[in-house]
Amino acid sequence: MKTIFSFILIVILASTSMRSQGMPVYDNTNFIALGKSLIESAKQTSELLKTVKFLKEQKEKIEQVNSVLKQLKMVREITQNNQKLFEMVQNDLREIINSPFIKAEEINTISDSFNSLIDIALEDLNFMQGILTSNFLNMTDSERILLLEEQKQRSRQMVDELQRKKRRYEQVIEFRKLHQKINQRETGY
Repeated sequence: MKTIFSFILIVILASTSMRSQGMPVYDNTNFIALGKSLIESAKQTSELLKTVKFLKEQKEKIEQVNSVLKQLKMVREITQNNQKLFEMVQNDLREIINSPFIKAEEINTISDSFNSLIDIALEDLNFMQGILTSNFLNMTDSERILLLEEQKQRSRQMVDELQRKKRRYEQVIEFRKLHQKINQRETGY
């Protein structure tokens, strides 16, 4: 019986050993190459993140420069409008006041109406200077641009108002000239 048992055991062992593949063998070179590849892609990702951060910073700087340029452009236009306003007041007021058709009691009224525009323009320039030089109520650039845009519109309106006043006074002068010609004409009846 011992022999039968030994024979069965040998047959079982032999049959099982023929079926098995044995211990799997791993090639460590593939694993090392995969690790190196992962490390390299991590380095590239890190560099890409640095590049994205740099580009965002540059974009913010460009936006700041554009904002400053918009502000400067508006300030230049406001300054040009105010310069035009001052020159118009200086020249037109002198021309109107020197007219022989303006009465002496009207001179102060005319001067005051022109001077009030100059006073408003000077206040606006001081306000604009305050906006640009101080951190006026912690304003953002876009809020500052909106205020400057309003100032620009206001300066244009003042120039238009001055031109209307000038036209009105010129029309008064023309009417008085015409009235004088009519009164001084000779009748040939």
